[in-house]
Amino acid sequence: MPPSLHTRVTEDVGRSIVDKTVPAGTVLLSDEIERRQGVSRSVIREAIRVLGSMGLVEAVKRVGIRVLPPSRWNVYDPTLIRWRLLGPGKGDQLRSLTELRSAVEPMAADLAARHAAPEVSAELTDVALLMRTAGQSGDLSQFLELDIRFHRLVLQGSGNEMFAKLDEPIAAVLAGRTDLGLMPDHPHQNTLQLHADVAEAVAAGRPAGAREAMELIMRRTYAEVQPTWTNTDETNKDDYIGTASH
Repeated sequence: MPPSLHTRVTEDVGRSIVDKTVPAGTVLLSDEIERRQGVSRSVIREAIRVLGSMGLVEAVKRVGIRVLPPSRWNVYDPTLIRWRLLGPGKGDQLRSLTELRSAVEPMAADLAARHAAPEVSAELTDVALLMRTAGQSGDLSQFLELDIRFHRLVLQGSGNEMFAKLDEPIAAVLAGRTDLGLMPDHPHQNTLQLHADVAEAVAAGRPAGAREAMELIMRRTYAEVQPTWTNTDETNKDDYIGTASH
C-alpha cells in the first residue's frame, strides 16, 4: 500500500472530523470514501484503522463507520493534536495542553532534581547552553528542536513514567506553536536564562529551584498563547507574567 495514499486519506477524513465538517454521529460508508478518494478498499481499511485508534471513528456492523464525539478522542495522540492546531480548534488545543504543561512540568522539574541520572543532568545543561546560542541567533528551527529535547529530558528525568509519556504531546504543541507563528523571532533573554536555571537546579539537586524556574517558564508560555483562546489584551500580558519571561 503506497504510504502517500494511506496518509492522504487518513488526513482528509481525520481533519474533516476534527474540524467538525463531518459532525459526530455521522455514518460514513467505505464505498463512498473509496469513490471520493479514488483509492482501493485496502487503503480505506488502513485509514479507518488508524482513525479508530485515535478514537475518531468506530466500525458498526451492518451500519458503517460512525464518527465519534470529542469525548471519545485520544486527545494525547500527536497527529490529532497537530490536526486540531491546524483547524478552528487551535485555541482550545493550545489552552488544554498549556494548562496541562503548567500543572505537570514544574513538578517534573522538581522530581528531576531529585531523581535524574548524572548523564541526564549533564545533557540538560548542554541543551540549555545550545538553546541560548540558537535563540540569540534567531534560528527558530534549531531552537525548537532543542526546546523539545529540553522538555523531554525534564519529563524523562523525573523518574515518573506517566510524565515521561507526555513528551510527544508536548513536542507536538511546541512544534505547533512555532508553525503558527506564536514564537518571537528571538526568544526573550529571560526565557533562555530560565531554561539554564532549570538545568542548573536539576544538576545541583535543588528541587525547589527547578520547580520555581519551570513555573516561571510556564507562566510566560501561558501569557504568550492565551490570546489564541481569549480576547485578552496583549498589554495586560505583563500583569500575568510578573518578572518571568518565556
